[in-house]
Amino acid sequence: MRLYDRLFTEAEPEKDGRDYKSVLNPHSLEVLTAKCEPSLKDAKPELRYQFERLAFFTLDKDTTPGKLVFNRTITLKDTWAKEAQKT
Repeated sequence: MRLYDRLFTEAEPEKDGRDYKSVLNPHSLEVLTAKCEPSLKDAKPELRYQFERLAFFTLDKDTTPGKLVFNRTITLKDTWAKEAQKT
């Protein structure tokens, strides 16, 4: 399972003339191993799947019959809204 998150730690990475590299999110890709329902062996790339009320996922092209790979396409919570409230 691949969890893609924001590429930057701030909403405006080049604000105030900063180098965008200084605000890269080191956790923008997280790879997890998980157990899935047996019915997911028949998953289709064009469909979306919701796991544990956390996010929606889609089947990755790197999937093989012995190894399913899912990518998170969207989270169910808006984390940028939380960040905006802090400022």
